[in-house]
Amino acid sequence: MGDVGTWSWEHKIQNRKSRPSRLWPFRWLVPLLLAVLGCVPAAAQCTAYVAAHKSNNVVVIDTELDRVVAVVPVQVQPLAVAISPNGAFAYVTNSGWMFGSNSVSVIDTASNNVVATIPVGGFPVGVSITPNGAFAYVANYNSNNVSAINTGTNTVTATIGVGNGPYGLAITPNGAFAYVTNLNSNDVSVINTATNTVVATVPVGSGPVAVAITPDGSFAYVTNQSSNNVSVINTTTNIVAATVAVGNRPAAVAITPDGSWAYVANSGSDTVSLIDTANPTPNGLTIAVGWVPDGVAITPDGTYAYVTNEFSNTVSVIRTQSSSPWSNTVVDTIQGVAMYPVGIAIMRSRGALTSNCR
Repeated sequence: MGDVGTWSWEHKIQNRKSRPSRLWPFRWLVPLLLAVLGCVPAAAQCTAYVAAHKSNNVVVIDTELDRVVAVVPVQVQPLAVAISPNGAFAYVTNSGWMFGSNSVSVIDTASNNVVATIPVGGFPVGVSITPNGAFAYVANYNSNNVSAINTGTNTVTATIGVGNGPYGLAITPNGAFAYVTNLNSNDVSVINTATNTVVATVPVGSGPVAVAITPDGSFAYVTNQSSNNVSVINTTTNIVAATVAVGNRPAAVAITPDGSWAYVANSGSDTVSLIDTANPTPNGLTIAVGWVPDGVAITPDGTYAYVTNEFSNTVSVIRTQSSSPWSNTVVDTIQGVAMYPVGIAIMRSRGALTSNCR
């Protein structure tokens, strides 16, 4: 077999008259180059940042390889993470529990080092960044308020009173409004980001924790952990337009970039429910994942959903709705994701060569 391979290569580098090519003396470089290229790892196209609640750190995952590539120490018991639109920084809420971190760590994604720590209200949970990257909004559960952080100075410039037990937070694609779930008052506060005032309060189900907004800004999807359903809010009227039954204790929700599907992590049934946003009614579409799924994020290309499994210390990777035979199945499980992974955010990596994340 070796002789055949050698003959084949030598034959190809001869010219039409069977005279040796000018490249002939460099033929020994070819196998060396192939060997070197074969040893070069694929560059990360997208990167996931995962808040590890009990490890007091943020785990960085390369979605090309589906493995942990860095661990960033933060303060006590981080819960949620949001990435700036330009991908330069990750903002992480440190809840602190009885230790009282009550802060936000700012990670430089180029170096994966913390470059700032910002004091906020009591027990910060949800965090979201405006589309222009100018402000980060943080829901402070124990303080019943929201901190608005100027990302240019990394200082709090406004504090907005909301409902009882603010937990999750999402900002509309036009940056005009922030939707805040209030766990203990069973409603959602709507903040006008131009004035930093509450302009509406929307009653929802029992125990609302997470919220995600469709890419066109038309609807806000709210997971109600105690009533096992999702409230769909029309953002024009700020009225609940639909209520969709899902699994037990829905803890997180993410919507695909094309706005077609909402993925809901059910922490009490170890599943992910799918909601067709064109027809938000119960459809029985569920995917089994790990133990106590508590966070979910969709890759920027919309092809995969990453689900943090808090008690399994893993991340389930789901192939999303597509023509693939593996559509809506778990195609990988990332092990060793520190202790109690919860919040997750995914960004396209700097220098990514393609639009695909895998």
